[in-house]
Amino acid sequence: MSKDSSTAASGATPSATSKAAYDHLWMHFTRMSSYENAPVPTIVRGDGAYIYDETGKRYLDGLAGLFVVQAGHGRTELAEAAAKQAAELAYFPIWSYAHPKAVELAERLAAGAPGDLNKVFFSTGGGEAVETAWKLAKQYFKLTGRPGKYKVISRAVAYHGTPQGALSITGLPGLKAPFEPLVPGARKVANTNIYRAAGHGGAPEEPAAFGRWAADQIEQQILFEGPETVAAVFLEPVQNAGGCFPPPPGYFARVREICDTYDVLLVSDEVICAFGRLGHMFGCDRYGYVPDLITCAKGLTSGYSPLAACLVSDRVAEPFYAGGNTFPHGYTFGGHPVSCAVALANLDIFDREDLYGHVRANEEAFHATLRRLLDLPIVGDVRGSGYFYGIELVKDKATKETFTAEETERVLYGFLSRALFENGLYCRADDRGDPVVQLAPPLVADQAVFDEAEQILRGVLTDAWARL
Repeated sequence: MSKDSSTAASGATPSATSKAAYDHLWMHFTRMSSYENAPVPTIVRGDGAYIYDETGKRYLDGLAGLFVVQAGHGRTELAEAAAKQAAELAYFPIWSYAHPKAVELAERLAAGAPGDLNKVFFSTGGGEAVETAWKLAKQYFKLTGRPGKYKVISRAVAYHGTPQGALSITGLPGLKAPFEPLVPGARKVANTNIYRAAGHGGAPEEPAAFGRWAADQIEQQILFEGPETVAAVFLEPVQNAGGCFPPPPGYFARVREICDTYDVLLVSDEVICAFGRLGHMFGCDRYGYVPDLITCAKGLTSGYSPLAACLVSDRVAEPFYAGGNTFPHGYTFGGHPVSCAVALANLDIFDREDLYGHVRANEEAFHATLRRLLDLPIVGDVRGSGYFYGIELVKDKATKETFTAEETERVLYGFLSRALFENGLYCRADDRGDPVVQLAPPLVADQAVFDEAEQILRGVLTDAWARL
């Protein structure tokens, strides 16, 4: 998302708000120079699956904000839950104290989690949750007499956050280079990009063989590092960066087996995949594995207030609950009363409207609608799960030849991002890996939304092909 600035409409006169945004608001992952003489897209309200800019123009929110707004925009009951809690108890820390909403939410998350993941450590964002999980894994092994186990293994091209530890776990060299040296001990293995699997454990028509090969790369890395040095493996149920890589059949069963064999903790990073994005409260349930820790954020509140969590198994939590031991880690706003109240109201909406069931009932229709785009010469693959899909763009469908750096800059960022937005679709054009367009709309989206997205994509991708 490092070049979202390309959505600026060239030649337009910036509004006063846009000028102030350029002068004072340092936007995240943004090439700020792009806005010196161009307007900053300014979104002022949302309703359902749609957002509106300051001129009143409507856009389909094809990314749920940032994989966040699960229940849709404009849910007044979530705003009311926040206001009610703020009037009653706006803030109190959970540093040696509790408040009712944090207790209730922790109990509810534990009840919905698989296995014995019954302890909930709150933070405010996904990167903090990942940071928490790594620190907790390292201290767990110190408390249990294995202080040499501190390394972590994650996958190439995977994104796990921007704090120093989480960024070390991230598998995107371009994001890491400006901040090196980072936290030592983070190692990378192959991801599950089966579209480009030929020569790496099996062809795309052999998904089970590829899944076994990809999982076994984790074992090989553990053995190379030495099992006595490896603390945890961090994996997303569906990898986001690179364009939505689902796990091949048997992948997570094999990973769980490997982690058990070498006494390595399995962390399911579900900052994106939890809370309905894959049709379940937790993405690991979609693929039938029980991790030792789950990191989650984003959809927990549908974005109406910041909140994240790290769910921990009883086995891992046990030594921290013994004698004088403590986990010397925390965040001022972790478990914020207002955020917890919003999360509880958000989960009430999920239950009342069966949003998990809605995603499961409609995901095949969503996938099928996007797969219509495979008739375009620029579309090489459409992949994903639930309400979470990536469309990989290629120069040659037969050879799967990808864009050059110049073509990515000129076509993906110089044209495609801006054109999609101008035509009424907010989504992500991304080159962290091969060039892709990602779609993850609010979970309330239906066939009319799918069709609208497909039509906008079809027109813009056709124009993009002409520019290659």
